[in-house]
Amino acid sequence: MSSLSFHSSSPDRWAKPKPYSDSSLRYQMHGKILPMEEPGFLACLFGLR
Repeated sequence: MSSLSFHSSSPDRWAKPKPYSDSSLRYQMHGKILPMEEPGFLACLFGLR
């Protein structure tokens, strides 16, 4: 095996995660949460989500 190792000057995302953000601040930045898929034809027709 090799004795070489990799060292980075800055910590990665796992070692230094982003700080907690309040849900109201997220809403102001990104808007309301949208579904992953658009509703189908029948869901739109009958008003289902």
